Formats: sequence, C-alpha cells, structure tokens
Amino acid sequence: MDRRRFLRATAAFSALGAVEFAPWQSMSAFARELEDFVRGPAVKDHPLRQISKHVWMIFSPDGFPTPENQGMMCNITVVNTAKGLVVIDSGASVQIGEMAIRQIKKTLKKPVIAIINTHYHGDHWLGNDAFVAAYKDVPIYAHPGTISEIAGMQGKLWRTLMEQWTNQATLGTHVVPPNTPVEHGRELKFGDVTLRLHHYGKVHTPYDICVEVLEDKLTCIGDVAMDRRIANMDDGSYVGTLKAYDALEKNAASTIWLPGHGQPSGEVLRWNRELFEGIYQPCEQAVKDGQPMEEAKARVLKDPRVLSRAKDTKGFDINIGKYVSLAYLEAEAAGF
Repeated sequence: MDRRRFLRATAAFSALGAVEFAPWQSMSAFARELEDFVRGPAVKDHPLRQISKHVWMIFSPDGFPTPENQGMMCNITVVNTAKGLVVIDSGASVQIGEMAIRQIKKTLKKPVIAIINTHYHGDHWLGNDAFVAAYKDVPIYAHPGTISEIAGMQGKLWRTLMEQWTNQATLGTHVVPPNTPVEHGRELKFGDVTLRLHHYGKVHTPYDICVEVLEDKLTCIGDVAMDRRIANMDDGSYVGTLKAYDALEKNAASTIWLPGHGQPSGEVLRWNRELFEGIYQPCEQAVKDGQPMEEAKARVLKDPRVLSRAKDTKGFDINIGKYVSLAYLEAEAAGF
C-alpha cells in the first residue's frame, strides 16, 4: 500500500470512533468502503500464451512470493472450450486474479465457466475471490479434502502468510473455498474438451488433483512436480510422489506436463523423479545403515542426480537441508 492509501485508511479508522451507526446496514456499508482503502495495489499484466490447441497459460517467472512480485509465483492455466473457459489455479491474491481476468478478456474474449483448484496451498486458489466477483455462480472444483482445508485453518493461514510475504500487497483478498467436490477419475466435459481428474493419494499434499486435457495430450500437474524448483514437501510424501509419477505416466496419455511452477514440457516428471530419488534413496539407505541425518545429507549432496540439478533449482541452497530432513524422517517412519 502506498503512503496516500495508508493515510486515507488511517483517517477512515480514526473516523470510525466518531461515527454513530443507527442501523447495522450503515456499519456494513462503511466496512465495505473501508476495505477498499486498505486494498493492495494492482498487479502488472502478465500475458497469456498458448501451449496447445486448447490450453493457454499465464507464466509466473518467480518461484517464491516477495514484495516485488506481489505474490505472482504460480502459473495460471486457461482451457479454451466451445462452452467457455476453464481456469486451473487462480493465483495468490484477488489482485492476481483480476490481472488474469484482464488477460482473458483481452485475448480469449469468452466467459469463465469453471475453476479447478489443484490443492490447498494459497498461491493456487486465493485468486478465486476475483473470479467469483466477475463470474456469478461459477463452480470451483477441488478434492473434498482441499475444500475442507481451505474452509478451515489453511484458508486463513495462507491469506495471512501471503500478506506477510508480500509486505501487504495482497490485502483485500477474501478466502473463497471451492464449492464443488470431485474425485479421482471424474471427467468434466465442456463441449469439445474433456478434462479427466487424477488423484493418487498423498503427494505434494494429501489431496492433489491433476487435470488431464484429453484432446491435447497435456496434463496440468499443479505442484505434484515442478520445473527447476523442489516442491514443498512439508505436507507431502516422497514415496507417494514417486508412485504418483508412475500412475500418471501409465494413466495420462500426455506428452506435455504443465506444472504450477516453471515451464511446461515433456521432461517435467522425469526431472522431478530423478531429483526426488536422489534425495530420498540416500536417506533411506542412511536409515537402514543406522546413520544420522547429517550423514544422510552428506550422501544426498554427493548424489549425481542432485548435483546435476543444484545450480538450476530455485531456492536449492536454503531449502535442501529441510528437504533432506523430511525425506529422512519419512524413511525412518517407513522402517518401523
């Protein structure tokens, strides 16, 4: 928020103590006006680009939220169907969602008829707020577990975290949970396009949904795998992730894997598989050999699969210790 908007907000808060509200409706109206004052700034435009016949994306060049990027850290995918547009992951704030809507109206000129949230981490769904304001009664699909988490603690937590990480740039964003549950194997048909949903248990979170665009041989994988970035595994499982890669390669006839972070390509799953094996397998062996976590980390850092990716992986140096500890604890738990 710039200084002028801050001063206006401060004045509005000060005035609140001096105003008497007879009807409750007056107080509500004042609260809505006050919220406009404390809203974060607009996000600069990031253009849509076409990936396949029906799939477009707004690419996010950054891997982590900062005050400078205002939380723009997650790709936003748009599927262009004969019935309208389906948005897969809506961004990290109402401001990012509004930016995506501007690009959609400028480039594709069709209404948004559905949204899919791949999981409950806030950079993938906080933009729902903008879309429900622009498109009345739009269905927002997600795994039932994701809906429950966003409606509960995770929703409030992620809104607060995003405000902190961006120095309040995302202020004004409301928590808007998905409203339509979907399960593994569900197919959503939108005229000339069919979307098949994949869920393979605990991967990046327990409830990740991947969205296969059948006609384009392309699958949006959310954070199940990333390009040049290690997926946050605090809520996930290395073993579950590797099993999910096997299932996706078997069940989704795709030549393009479109991640929530990084560039889409046919190599995204392979790149992540080898990196995760390079982290988990040395930890697994260290546990079997009765060696401590420090030795496991030394083994991981010497593994050629990890070494080959360290330089190009965003946040590698500051995060590898945590990722090793998570892998070691998972291997340790599996050994009991």
